[in-house]
Amino acid sequence: MASSSSVLLVVALFAVFLGSAHGIAKVPPGPNITAEYGDKWLDAKSTWYGKPTGAGPKDNGGACGYKDVDKAPFNGMTGCGNTAIFKDGRGCGSCFEIKCTKPESCSGEAVTVTITDDNEEPIAPYHFDLSGHAFGSMAKKGEEQKLRSAGELELQFRRVKCKYPDGTKPTFHVEKGSNPNYLAILVKYVDGDGDVVAVDIKEKGKDKWIELKESWGAVWRIDTPDKLTGPFTVRYTTEGGTKSEVEDVIPEGWKADTSYSAK
Repeated sequence: MASSSSVLLVVALFAVFLGSAHGIAKVPPGPNITAEYGDKWLDAKSTWYGKPTGAGPKDNGGACGYKDVDKAPFNGMTGCGNTAIFKDGRGCGSCFEIKCTKPESCSGEAVTVTITDDNEEPIAPYHFDLSGHAFGSMAKKGEEQKLRSAGELELQFRRVKCKYPDGTKPTFHVEKGSNPNYLAILVKYVDGDGDVVAVDIKEKGKDKWIELKESWGAVWRIDTPDKLTGPFTVRYTTEGGTKSEVEDVIPEGWKADTSYSAK
C-alpha cells in the first residue's frame, strides 16, 4: 500500500499538471483601481486580442456596450480590464496611461487607452488585454509587429483623466428594445473620470428625478408602468463624485437604437 506522503505527492503533481494543461495558475485581482489619481505607476501584465492592427472584438464593440470602438473618438486605443479595472462595468470608459520597457521593441513612452471590454483571464493582479492596435502603440516606430509577436509582456500603468477631442460630447444611446415602459441608456464619451456610477432622468416640466438601475456594462435602465414620453434631462455621476446634467437631451418621441448628444 502506498504511503500517505506518496499519495499527497501524486495529488500535488496532478494539480500541477492540470494547472499547466489549462494555462497559468489563477492569480487573485488586486484592489480596485478608483478615481483617485496620482503619479504612482503600478505593475501589470498585458496581452492583446483581435486583429493585429484592430480594435479588439470582431464586432468592434465589447462588454461595455460601446460600438465602433475602431472609430473616433476611441480610434482602437482600447482594451479589456480585469476584475479590479473593469469592476462589473463601472470601469467602462475609464482611461489609463500604459508603457513598457521590455522587450527592446518597447518605446518606454506612455500611451493612453480606454476600457471598453471585460477580461476574466486571471494571470496577474492587474491585466490589460489590449486591442492589437493599442498593444502595438507601445512599440518603437516601425517595430509594432515585433512587439505584438511577444504576445505577453510586463507593463506599468496609472489611471488618468479622460480627455476627448474638442467637439466630442457626452452621448446617450437609447438601446434596442426600449419602449414607453422600458428605457435603457448607454452612456459614453464622458470627460474626466470617464466612468459612470449613477444615472437619473427627469421629464420636462416635472421636479422628480427617476433613478435608473445598472443593467450591464455602461447601460442603465428603468422599468415603469408609467409611459416614458420625454423630453428627458439626464444626470450622471462619475466615480469621483462629479454630477453633470444634460438638459432635454432625450427628446419627446425618442426612438430606440438612436444616439442623442449634448447640444
